[in-house]
Amino acid sequence: MKEQESFNRLKSYCENEEFKGWDPYDGLNSWVIQKTPIGRSRFFRLAWIQAFKLNPFNLRPLFGIKKDYNPKGLGLFLIGYCNLYKNEKLECHLEVINKLAQQIIDLQTAGYSGACWGYNFDWQARAFFQPKYTPTVVATTFIGEALLEAYKITENKLYLETAISTARFILKDLNKSYDEDGDFTFSYSPLDETQVYNAGLLGAKLLSLIYKHTQKKELLEAANKVVSYVCKRQNIDGSWSYGTLPFHQWIDNFHTGYNLECIHIYREVSGDKTFDSHFDKGMNYYLNTFFTKEGISKYYNNSTYPIDIHAPAQLIVTLVKCGNFHKEKALAHKVLNWTISNMQSKEGYFYYQKKPYLTSKTPYIRWAQSWMFYAFSYYFLQEK
Repeated sequence: MKEQESFNRLKSYCENEEFKGWDPYDGLNSWVIQKTPIGRSRFFRLAWIQAFKLNPFNLRPLFGIKKDYNPKGLGLFLIGYCNLYKNEKLECHLEVINKLAQQIIDLQTAGYSGACWGYNFDWQARAFFQPKYTPTVVATTFIGEALLEAYKITENKLYLETAISTARFILKDLNKSYDEDGDFTFSYSPLDETQVYNAGLLGAKLLSLIYKHTQKKELLEAANKVVSYVCKRQNIDGSWSYGTLPFHQWIDNFHTGYNLECIHIYREVSGDKTFDSHFDKGMNYYLNTFFTKEGISKYYNNSTYPIDIHAPAQLIVTLVKCGNFHKEKALAHKVLNWTISNMQSKEGYFYYQKKPYLTSKTPYIRWAQSWMFYAFSYYFLQEK
């Protein structure tokens, strides 16, 4: 089977690399930034990151940027191995589950109200600057979910307790932006006040998942406020822009997939049917807008390129988690097989982005490898 052979090559690559690697946004780990005055300039930091991210040639070894663990990437790998174990209860899978869970716990960021994680590099965005390991709701949500999955398999209470404590980080340390109805969304990190829709919804998703273990009503109440905040800002056609800032008005593939997954998980846990029409309209828009008849995953609603590896990966996850996989099985197969044929290297790793005349082939561990590993693991759960 083409999918199994592709996954085996990816799995071998990731295990040989010991789950370490580069990231599209790790340019600020260079000695040029860390040890010279030019690294103090916001505009230079932005330009430097983009130079590494967009360059088809990998400049990182030349500028002293080393392969490393990315906490979010480890979280995706951990969920992936949990799914593999569900399919086939092998001791080797269990060993990796415990190894990854412990590594994740060791990498948590100290000094906050609950367990939380950030990225292993300084990150300059247009809206804010994040020092290395600044915790974010995005990284923390994926990791919190991973630890909950690991607990289900191992019954190691440390994994459960660590995951549950992330709720304190989300509710106490993140900033909240309220609307006139009292609904709100979470900031991306404790250091900013942006309203990024998928980030807020990811926090709501984790609170919903933790509620299943604690039955604390305030978790679902907060999740409801976020889902309501985001659904009220859905466009008439069912789409969402990335966020509220003027330069966050694009509409893209994989963040739409995030939104749908998170809304569905809140609905599933809470039994709340208030947002069913928003979900249905959003899912219809997602499936009919972002995937071509050839199986190409478009990046934007109005542009195919760059074809980003996140998009096909999130499609599989969205379909499985939202219960649509078997209904949309033909689409899932077509997209996955196009991605394997066009975005996987002979060495087994997946490319980051494909443009009309150029492909970025740097083997990013979080952005590409962990995401495809994660997606394959859900795909095989359905194909069992």
